[in-house]
Amino acid sequence: MNGSLRTPLGSCATVLVLAVSALMLAAPNSTAEPVDYGKGGDSDEKGGADDTSIYAAAKIQYSGAVTKTGGTGNVTSADVNWTPPPCWYAPYLGAKDFKKKMSGQIESAKNTPGMGGTAGAAIGEMQRHYEDDYGWTDTPGYKDYNVDKDGEGMFWAAVENPDEPDVLKRSSCNDLPFWVDNGDTPPARYEEAIKPEILAALAYQRMQLPDTKVTLAPEATTKVNLPTWAWLDKAVFDEVQATAAINVPGFGIQATTTAKPVSLTLEPGTTDAETFPASGQCAINADNSIGRPYATGDADKTPPCGIRYLHSSGDGVFKLRATITWKISWTGTGGAGGDLPDGTFGTTQNVTVQEIQAVNR
Repeated sequence: MNGSLRTPLGSCATVLVLAVSALMLAAPNSTAEPVDYGKGGDSDEKGGADDTSIYAAAKIQYSGAVTKTGGTGNVTSADVNWTPPPCWYAPYLGAKDFKKKMSGQIESAKNTPGMGGTAGAAIGEMQRHYEDDYGWTDTPGYKDYNVDKDGEGMFWAAVENPDEPDVLKRSSCNDLPFWVDNGDTPPARYEEAIKPEILAALAYQRMQLPDTKVTLAPEATTKVNLPTWAWLDKAVFDEVQATAAINVPGFGIQATTTAKPVSLTLEPGTTDAETFPASGQCAINADNSIGRPYATGDADKTPPCGIRYLHSSGDGVFKLRATITWKISWTGTGGAGGDLPDGTFGTTQNVTVQEIQAVNR
């Protein structure tokens, strides 16, 4: 019999999947808390405990260069196939609080009009799973919701990523809540159990990079065929860090995602222009600056980073877009770490390009 409810090959697994569905239908606040496949945390979320048991769901705390109001940041992954985790499993409640929560939901579902037949049987099987030690291969049951182990661990439950637009992906963590002793890691079959790598990806998703407004010479208004120099000083061009952490009694991990700028790409806003270098990608210098400031005597020189407009902007402006490419890596609890896809973020500024006026005598 298969131990994963995502691939219900066995009859009892199928019944329990139906039980989960039935509880979802019976829970009007199913977007509020992890046991009901609720949403992820924001910068104010935290866990806690009272004198008898852990009572609050473990929620993710964000710090550093992250959005302050929740939601996604301004980083675009250079890898179009990479996406943040749509859901995960995280510590939810201690045994006594979980019993109160889950037993209440089960009783409510059982008393829902029309809850009979297969759905009613499914609810009964779920009740047996948590009350009467009913389990299956690789998935043990629990006696009275494990209340004799209250304070020694937590039930873990699914959490949805609220910023995942695909509802099927968002709800794909559909295993029943499971117990993990303090100090232990979840069984390997729960691949989506929260870990530093997942936290790093979530920090990446919330990362807020600084605006990229390059310094231009001439500034704002330039002339046709006149080289326009572009640069970024190292003082405003430095690495950025975002941290995601989760802490409850008996379990705590964190990950810090670091973005380092590596290049600047200039898009003139018109095809009637040349970029320097020709690729439009200006590399970072040894001192962490990009390009070189214009200096007296540079008028006839080619800028290491810049643009030459070949046509005037007329009565309008050209939208110069400056995009920074950031190399992104992460480190986390236990010495874990690695690379994440490069990120990009760009801003647009207006450039007026005028014809050079000849003077006739």
